[in-house]
Amino acid sequence: MAGDTLTGTPRTDAEISGLDALEIAGREKEVSRGARLWAATWPKLAALALAIGIWQVVVWSGWKPPWSLPGPVVVGEELIRQASGAQLWEGIAITLRRAAVGYVFSVAVGLLVGLAVARSRVLRAAIGSMITALQTMPSIAWFPLAILLFELSEKAIFFVVVLGAAPSIANGVISGVDYVPPLLLRAGRNLGARGLNLYRYVIAPAALPAIVAGLKQGWAFSWRSLMAGELLVVGISQTSLGAQLTYARELADSPWLLATMIVILVVGLLVDAAFGAADKAIRRRWGVLDQAGQ
Repeated sequence: MAGDTLTGTPRTDAEISGLDALEIAGREKEVSRGARLWAATWPKLAALALAIGIWQVVVWSGWKPPWSLPGPVVVGEELIRQASGAQLWEGIAITLRRAAVGYVFSVAVGLLVGLAVARSRVLRAAIGSMITALQTMPSIAWFPLAILLFELSEKAIFFVVVLGAAPSIANGVISGVDYVPPLLLRAGRNLGARGLNLYRYVIAPAALPAIVAGLKQGWAFSWRSLMAGELLVVGISQTSLGAQLTYARELADSPWLLATMIVILVVGLLVDAAFGAADKAIRRRWGVLDQAGQ
């Protein structure tokens, strides 16, 4: 039995149909927070277990000698040993500091350039395609120029990180602004939104999903550029994650090398989770997130 939404009179199940049936079905699907957390966690745990299992099978197959490809247990022990010392944490701090500084500057440049190009037809015709070309250019190709300009220094890494991330962020802004429905723009102007207010209250909220996607892609490019830089520009730091990879390779210390690679992977997963949470919040605000399924 269910009550009529207008009169309050009870209705039989046979009378429940249409949107009422969909609403009731949605309520029945609601689950606890713990169940939602487990539903989001178990696929990741299963994928992790599968990857470790395949890794161990490859080691058992004898494809490579143990000193070249150690097993998960050996690498796990090395990771625990590294985590108990100061060197790993110093390397993480140095690498994250470089990533944060380069990424923040890239965001500022990407947002400004993206808004300028999206707003100006002249700029779009002049440099619109150049931004895409810069985005597709491998970041490693910038390092010879960066070393010539700045030598083996922090500035060389910073230069490549910005060039790797800013074009992706700018393209995200341009794409987001381009796909704002004209109806929203007309409605905003009719309500008195002009100039900066139009961008603040109409264009920016409408373009936010594409902008967040550009920010996420920009982070991926900046992280990749940073790792390449730290592998090449080793002399300026003795403890960064990229430098530790280089030292482990030179010493043929495979457990150390793989443990450092796992740390780099975990950092990437944590940042991806942060962007995923931001994307979910935006979709919830837009009303396109299934509350019962999330």
